[in-house]
Amino acid sequence: MVFSIWALPANLILLGSITAGLSLVATAFAVGLSSLRLMPMVMSLMPDLRAKRTRTSTLLVLSHFVAVTAWVVAMERLPDIPRRYRTAFFAGFGITLTVINTLIVAFAFNLMGQFPALVTGALAFLTPVYFLTSLYGSARDVTGRLALFLGMVAIVPANRLAPDFDILIAGIAAGLASLVIGRLVASRSPE
Repeated sequence: MVFSIWALPANLILLGSITAGLSLVATAFAVGLSSLRLMPMVMSLMPDLRAKRTRTSTLLVLSHFVAVTAWVVAMERLPDIPRRYRTAFFAGFGITLTVINTLIVAFAFNLMGQFPALVTGALAFLTPVYFLTSLYGSARDVTGRLALFLGMVAIVPANRLAPDFDILIAGIAAGLASLVIGRLVASRSPE
């Protein structure tokens, strides 16, 4: 499952849907909907991967390997790689990352029952910390970093307002606020 759907939230939605007894269509829809959050990353990365002779089918296959880690590394490294080698670089990196991730998940899955609760909790805490630090480090300007900070601040009132939609509300509010603040700052700074 990790090799074919390797973003953690989609895996959790798949397991939750199976456990809840949802139909295959509803499960596929829920997993697909959760994966839409990766679309901006795919859309920002694919033009950097494309060379003169890059086939669309190659880019479609490579889009499967776009997740936070692959995107962060690619956006950082691609400018230094000649355009004609970028698809090979990303394919090698993305496939390697996916295979290693699949092996680690298989290994950890078999050990989970043997870890103390504190260790299991600490391991679960590493994922959001890793995502936040990766996204913060890969932000190209203040607006991206501001969006992360505002999103963390906005989650508390959003949870009180609408617990079922708190992440969505906080994300939209923080994203819009950081966009407005970023444009205000950019318009006031001398060129």
